[in-house]
Amino acid sequence: MILKPRALEPGDRVAVVSPASPFDRQEFDDGLVEVRKLGFVPVYDDSVFARQAYVSGPAELRAEAIRSAWRDPTIAALIAVRGGYGTAQTLPLLDPADARRACKPFIGYSDLTAMLTFLTVNAEMVAFHGPTLAGRLGRGAEAYDRTSLERALCRREPMGELAPDALETVRAGEAIGPLYGGTVTQLLASLGTSFAFNPPNGYVLFFDEVGERPYRLDRMVTQLRQSGVLGRAAAIIVGELPRCDEPAGEPGGRAVMARLLADFPGPVVLGFPSGHTLGPAMTLPFGVACRVIADDRPRVIIEESAVE
Repeated sequence: MILKPRALEPGDRVAVVSPASPFDRQEFDDGLVEVRKLGFVPVYDDSVFARQAYVSGPAELRAEAIRSAWRDPTIAALIAVRGGYGTAQTLPLLDPADARRACKPFIGYSDLTAMLTFLTVNAEMVAFHGPTLAGRLGRGAEAYDRTSLERALCRREPMGELAPDALETVRAGEAIGPLYGGTVTQLLASLGTSFAFNPPNGYVLFFDEVGERPYRLDRMVTQLRQSGVLGRAAAIIVGELPRCDEPAGEPGGRAVMARLLADFPGPVVLGFPSGHTLGPAMTLPFGVACRVIADDRPRVIIEESAVE
């Protein structure tokens, strides 16, 4: 059974960590304001502002911030400042057993997919594909969906139905399985390592990407197939794929994905706004039961509580 963290409550202290790229200070400060509006207390120290070329300081410093938040009994959850690059560098410095002992929600997306995979696959605990401070929380309601964030993290009940207006059916059908995934560039980069994306048979794949031309999406789907990872999936939820069209507009990324997945044996829906999206990003809990219904009213149903 996958381990579930405690539900967050008003007044809980949330550690702000930066396992990936450096960030804009104003976006950081704006994100802190929104964390407080959510009813939580953001906690950080000066190490979060470290810089080393294109990452937020040495890997050991970034890993220690995560370990420290796990050890601190006053910290209820961890949220990342932003993605970019660098999270994978911290993984060899972290112990899945420590993560399980702490059992605290971790929230992030994009490059943070590496951490979400580490937690869901290596530590076998629920993790949250949700907004970071910079670029999401700091921009308020136009950039993140508060309702799904609170339903995922604060309620000891299933999130239930998620049916965004723009969701499309690519392959009709219905299937249920535990939800795993994230930004596929990061999932594929993990293969062949000790932190490989290794979901169970019958899982539901969430496929998120941004700024990848159609031939690169084709390459990703091809590698997922040839690695056997795609063959284990019972259903696929594809994100919005912003900026994934050819520069001239054709072919478009969404059309290419629909073609690539036209023969998938289970349901496929496209256009789910989580992670990289041009509008408010919804939060998805990875590791819990998810039903995909692909018909004339496509929808995703989270059928299991993500917190206890």
